[in-house]
Amino acid sequence: MSGDDYHRVREPRAVRDVLERTGEFEPTNALTAVVPLGPEALRVLARVGFSLPPVLASATGEAHLRVRRLVAGFFSPGKVSAVAPAVRALAAERAAAVRERLTAGEQVDLAAELAAPIPPTIMAELTGTDCPDLDTLKRWSQDSLELFWGWPGEARQVELARSAAEFYAWLRSSVRASRGGDSLFGVLHAGGLGEREICSLGYFLVIAGQETTALLINTVLYRSLRDRDAWAACREMDAARAQVRAVIATESSVHTWRRRAVTDAVVDGVALPAGAEILLELSGHHAVPDGSGYGLAFGHGVHRCLGARLAELEAGIVLHEAARALPDAIGSGGTPPWLRLLSFQAPLAVEARAQGHDGGREHAGAGAGTAGVCA
Repeated sequence: MSGDDYHRVREPRAVRDVLERTGEFEPTNALTAVVPLGPEALRVLARVGFSLPPVLASATGEAHLRVRRLVAGFFSPGKVSAVAPAVRALAAERAAAVRERLTAGEQVDLAAELAAPIPPTIMAELTGTDCPDLDTLKRWSQDSLELFWGWPGEARQVELARSAAEFYAWLRSSVRASRGGDSLFGVLHAGGLGEREICSLGYFLVIAGQETTALLINTVLYRSLRDRDAWAACREMDAARAQVRAVIATESSVHTWRRRAVTDAVVDGVALPAGAEILLELSGHHAVPDGSGYGLAFGHGVHRCLGARLAELEAGIVLHEAARALPDAIGSGGTPPWLRLLSFQAPLAVEARAQGHDGGREHAGAGAGTAGVCA
């Protein structure tokens, strides 16, 4: 399906209304591949027993709430606050390394050096789960996003399915090794979830816990670098937090999400039949000129993102440490390639140089990356 095949809901009040009417609109399509997978891709997945039964993001009712309570314990306000020093230490260390390279006249990709390494490290610390090497994790995460939220042809589906199968096989071995422990997977097992259910939850939680946050940091750094006043202001933590919230409100890395009508229903005055596919626009329609809020970017109600506080904290600290360590950094390299999937968007690179090392040319244009559904 393309973005045009869904009934789009843009107005924040209507989006919130749909998310609150859980009996009429279910998340059963939230993790369904946008393009139905072809037979060869399905065979690749079947060989490793790939299975994603509804557990958290695509589940409903008491079973969903029970699992949500177990997972929420690993992302409580206290635990997130407790990892803030580790986030800051990692961000400062990475920014110092970038500082040396910029001083030497290099062009540096801040997406690779600052945004990518920190979220998976912190996610592993919070959940007690293993983490594969960064390059492998990045490939698995990006391939899975494309497989489920992109529009790959059948040949590309097979390539992506092979990557997803590798990811799932690694995840299953990690889940099995966690039985009896106090990691997230161990707690879920003790809570009565079977291996297939834990793998289903872990498959997207591993991605959501680091890849979507890294994508958010990419956008935050990209936009901030191209506004000299904003970059200078972000040397203060309060300004960095406000900048992050403004980006979340206008072009969150997760800018849409899906629902399906269970019965005939009316949404913002429009009658929809049972089975209608709905696309909720979570970002880009919320006026927050003072940076005081970000509307519905992390969802709303019983399915609101459990990692919202963590994502905002990580993005704010990384931006703050980068602005402090790299006051003379400017965006370079022109408009980068952008990830544009049904529910995910972000620049895939954030190239920077020290001012004066590229002839003094600052790339101050807004570039690509408007909010909304981009095919």
